[in-house]
Amino acid sequence: MSVPLREARIHLDALAGNVEALGRRVAPAAVMVVVKADAYGHGMLPVAQGVVDAGADWLGVADLAEALALREAGIRTPVLAWLHGSPADFAAAAEADVDVAVSSAAQLEAAAAVGAAVHLKLDTGLSRNGVAPGDAEAVFARAATLEGAGAVRVRGIMSHLSGASRADDAVQRDTFATLVAAAEAAGLRPEVRHLAASLAALTSPDARFDLVRLGIAIYGVAPDASLDLAALGVRPVMELATQVAAVRRVPAGTGVSYGYVHRTGGETTLALVPLGYADGIPRHASDRAEVSIGGVRYPQVGRIAMDQFVVDVGDARVAVGDEVVVWGDPATGAPSAGEWADAAGTIGYEIVTRVGPRVRRVPVP
Repeated sequence: MSVPLREARIHLDALAGNVEALGRRVAPAAVMVVVKADAYGHGMLPVAQGVVDAGADWLGVADLAEALALREAGIRTPVLAWLHGSPADFAAAAEADVDVAVSSAAQLEAAAAVGAAVHLKLDTGLSRNGVAPGDAEAVFARAATLEGAGAVRVRGIMSHLSGASRADDAVQRDTFATLVAAAEAAGLRPEVRHLAASLAALTSPDARFDLVRLGIAIYGVAPDASLDLAALGVRPVMELATQVAAVRRVPAGTGVSYGYVHRTGGETTLALVPLGYADGIPRHASDRAEVSIGGVRYPQVGRIAMDQFVVDVGDARVAVGDEVVVWGDPATGAPSAGEWADAAGTIGYEIVTRVGPRVRRVPVP
């Protein structure tokens, strides 16, 4: 069977299983699956439909363009978008029945002017966007007035944890709970209160509130090295595959790729893999990562180039056209995206989201 040159196989059965397994874990909280950034590099539209079919209650995206693309594809599940430019097109959001997170009094007024449903986003310590605690009381009062006049619907209140430490997250959780109580005292009755993303959702039950936002964990990539997703019944969704493009036998001492950061220790066989940093393979992982060929792991050697890298297969019989799995499900013998992240000194999120446009996303059952 011919192996495509560059292919990211998106295993929809694993995706559905992950939604179900993690949904059970966080119940009775509802589940928002985050599909921003092209579903973390997995392909937004097929992933969104897949998680909706598997029972996701909400979809989360960064910006309105992503939300409107979901609506144009016919997906009617509740959608929240939380990062906006100025001016934001809240009228388009209202028309498409997309909820928007508002992080300031000005954004609240803009949303109310067009009748958008809002989630009040609070800064509880991450120091990004969000209403500052000192401004929250005034924003809550104004939101209650606007809602009472029928100008806006406050559907949710949200914040985001820093993940700095359990102690820091606990402080943020308590701050969030205090602010939610203040919002309710101002007369607001939001349907959903949400704070936890993947890590807190799976490890801190008291941070779940009404809704959790599951991002990277849904894709089978651990948000933290301490979390064993396989033990929770979660599988990697992306399998990055290609084919061996060339094979050559070389003597000991042969320099490999740019700069000769690797020289062969003995006579060996080198296999060329046609993926590089233009495709999202992290150059910082050079000479430290592995791939799987025929279910056997081999080391990547030398510097990773723009379009290709080299694997040392020793004395194995590897031929041009053989399938190479760069990362996928360790249960199949493949390295995980997390292992590549460790090799590159980064996080699994970056490994899967940076997969480039030359790599074809192929949903598979």
